[in-house]
Amino acid sequence: MLQEESDLSLIIAQIVQKLKGSNLYAQLERQAWASLQRPEIKLESLKEDIKEFFKISGWEKKLQNAVYSELSVFPLPSHPAAPPEHLKEPLVYMRKAQGSWEKRILKSLNSMCTELSIPLARKRPVGEQKELLNKWNEMGTDEPDLSLFRPVYAPKDFLEVLINLRNPNYENGDSLSFRTHLGLIQVPLKVKDIPELKEFFVELGLTSGQLGIDDSTQVPPELFENEHVRIGQKVLTEQDSAAAQQYVRQGSPTALRAELWALILNISSHPEDILYYEQLKTNVIQHDLLVDSLIYKDVKLTASNDDYYFVFEDYLYQVLLCFSRDTSVLSHFAYNSASPPKSYIRGKLGLEEYAVFYPPNGVIPFHGFSMYVAPLCFLYHEPSKLYQIFREMYVRFFFRLHSISSHPSGIVSLCLLFETLLQTYLPQLFYHLREIGAQPLRISFKWMVRAFSGYLATDQLLLLWDRILGYNSLEILAVLAAAVFAFRAVNLMEVTSLAAAEAVLADLSTLKVMPLLQIFLFATVT
Repeated sequence: MLQEESDLSLIIAQIVQKLKGSNLYAQLERQAWASLQRPEIKLESLKEDIKEFFKISGWEKKLQNAVYSELSVFPLPSHPAAPPEHLKEPLVYMRKAQGSWEKRILKSLNSMCTELSIPLARKRPVGEQKELLNKWNEMGTDEPDLSLFRPVYAPKDFLEVLINLRNPNYENGDSLSFRTHLGLIQVPLKVKDIPELKEFFVELGLTSGQLGIDDSTQVPPELFENEHVRIGQKVLTEQDSAAAQQYVRQGSPTALRAELWALILNISSHPEDILYYEQLKTNVIQHDLLVDSLIYKDVKLTASNDDYYFVFEDYLYQVLLCFSRDTSVLSHFAYNSASPPKSYIRGKLGLEEYAVFYPPNGVIPFHGFSMYVAPLCFLYHEPSKLYQIFREMYVRFFFRLHSISSHPSGIVSLCLLFETLLQTYLPQLFYHLREIGAQPLRISFKWMVRAFSGYLATDQLLLLWDRILGYNSLEILAVLAAAVFAFRAVNLMEVTSLAAAEAVLADLSTLKVMPLLQIFLFATVT
């Protein structure tokens, strides 16, 4: 009990400290001073009167939303004496594996730098700055020669690292239960079983209305859709982040989705946010980074060739180039197992006072990175708002898909959850695919690492991401991946090679996400 109170006090103190440096704190302070001029504010009941004023004027709700937003990303409580690296990742072998992986990425980046004789960063000449500024809204028309650039890594490279991950404590005395796991991931992490998943995703049950099922043309809208839209409008009127998060567990109406997601992520368009985005844009105009070419290359290889997303090419460049310069992203490394890469001023290698983070946001893009942004372009057409939403989605969720950690929403746990679900509930299929050299994870990994972006039809992807936001968890990605295999099980039982299995699962664009999830979790698996 005392420990719980101590943990709570620590969390409150840290959130208060964080909010004190925010724009909201300054606004609240100004409002409190301004309220002193109001006749209903009495000196003898000053504290209660100001609290009542905040409540009536809507500022209390804004503060609640800010606290709720912080709690959504706050790391789990740990021992007060725990070192900072323990907050990043409690398991030593995971931290070591992540450190080794980062060294490989940096080696790849540095060798590309050396081979192409290109600096990591340079100031653009004035003429080049003007040219970039003039074509800022049509960067997709630019065709730079990127033939010599290559992605620093692709998802399949990352998968090989995860496959080789081992807990040294299990080397000589594996537990019997874990030895029976026949998948590629060989680390003992606790993942949810079907009863636990049913309890966690209870709102996805057969008795609950779902957008993605109950809004189909065969179901009269008055049975569910009309009432769901009415409740959604009320949630937006109330401006309550927690209520919005609960609401989108049953799906978000298309017309309300952009506002609901912004409310859940606590994003609002203040003039200072737009100004901040413009400052990032200025940084892009003034300086050229090597990672800019990696971003260009990635967009050209992925989104530009996608039937849904090619029209957003300009938006993708704008958002991703600004993202690479945003030093506020560095704060998420406090709870990310990864660490931001460092670079040194020329001739000062190894001297910490001359070290800078590179890129400034600490995130090196990989093949497919731009697909985290692309679906959001359907919802937000104002660049600074689109940028804020993507940044918040990244520091809450997407970073976990390309870093090695033991977090339940981390990619290692998702891979293990996927394999455990298949092995436990579809053992014949799992064993058949394993025997023919078509380990299921080799097919599904790319889906999960991209959060299915670029694989599902956009309307279905947005319904899936509704649930990621609603449950504040990425575990649904592993469940959906298993559900896809269950759906195509009959065809997969007939294949005799990895190539044939991949062909069966090559096109997911016709799949309906919510019926698949419901059937897998609540109808077929017992």
